[in-house]
Formats: sequence, structure tokens, C-alpha cells
Amino acid sequence: MRTALAIAVAIALISVPHREASAQTPTKAPDARTAVIAVADSALAAITRGDVVAFTDLMVPEAVMFPTSTRDGVTVYRVRTREAQRNAPMTGIIERGFAPQAMVSGGVAMVWYPYDLYVNGAWSHCGADVFTLVKSADQWRIASMAWSAEQPPVCEKHPAGPPLKR
Repeated sequence: MRTALAIAVAIALISVPHREASAQTPTKAPDARTAVIAVADSALAAITRGDVVAFTDLMVPEAVMFPTSTRDGVTVYRVRTREAQRNAPMTGIIERGFAPQAMVSGGVAMVWYPYDLYVNGAWSHCGADVFTLVKSADQWRIASMAWSAEQPPVCEKHPAGPPLKR
């Protein structure tokens, strides 16, 4: 009797779909993650080119940025609108992201993107960019962006080493 009950329980457990496996099966999730990482990649490429118009064109008109920095254990943040960013020069910057992680749910997504940054060829800082994206008219756009600016060992430099000289 116990054996028959154990077999029945085992069969029942095998036939119940595993929640984690079914959570990984949506066919659009990998494509959406790839798409939102591509937007983040495009943002970093525009920053490196010094193309503020291309960078801000990746954003919704209401986008807001939150640059943060930590010095002597104190973290402060600033707030910058898309419009303010569009009017700010970006020259001599090389920003390289690596090992991005994306999460997508319906029309909202988040990309966590560790990066390092050089200004005029010299090391500046590293940290993480956090992009919040929304989908509108079948296109992913940046709704907000926050980033940290720190020094190792709190953050990591790009695993490929320093960038090539321009």
C-alpha cells in the first residue's frame, strides 16, 4: 500500500509543471532582454562619441537622470532632465559597459550595466549604470537612468583593461 501511494505521489509530482521552468519559457523574453541591452549599448556608444543628441534621442521626453557619487563614505545624487542633458557637452569621454543584466516585464524593463569611464584618455571612475526603460509604439526608450561613480575595489574596471588610445 505504501509503495502504491509513493508511486502515485511521484507520478503526481512529475506531472505538475515546474514553476521555474515555465517562467523561462516565454519566447519573447530573451528578445526583449536583447533589445533593452541594445538600447543601453547605444546610449554608451553615443556618450563615447560625444553625441548628446543621439544619447537623448534614446529617451522619452520626460526622462530623468540621477548621477550619484560617493566620497568619504557620503553618497550624494543630482537630478538632471533630458533637456538639461541635451544642452550639456559630452567630450573626451570613453564609457565602456560590461556584463549587462536585463529584466523585462511587459512594457517595462531594467538594465544593470557595470562600466568604467575615462576622460581625455585618463582613468576617472567606475560604477554601475541602471537604465529603466519603457516600451512605447513598439520601441524601447530610456525613462530614467541612475549611475554610481566610485573607485575600485567598490567597483570593477572593464575586464578588457584600459581602452585603446583614440
